[in-house]
Amino acid sequence: MSDTLEIDARGLLCPLPVLRLRKALEGRAPGTLVRLEATDGASWVDVPHFCAQCGHTLISAEDWEGVKVYLVRKG
Repeated sequence: MSDTLEIDARGLLCPLPVLRLRKALEGRAPGTLVRLEATDGASWVDVPHFCAQCGHTLISAEDWEGVKVYLVRKG
C-alpha cells in the first residue's frame, strides 16, 4: 500500500475529515487509494455518504479503539 495517500484527521471535528478527504482526491487519477484516520464520530456517517454521493468506493471502514480508519478508492 505504499502508493496509498495517508490523511491524519485525528482530533478534527465535522466536516473537516471529509473536507480533507475531498481535497486529497481532487485532481487525482481514478483508482487512487486514500487512507483516512479520524476520531470524530460523525465521520462514521459522513465518509460513506460522501463516497456514495461523489462516486468513490469505500473499501473498508474500521474502528480501532476510537480511531476510525477508512480506505477509499477514487471513482
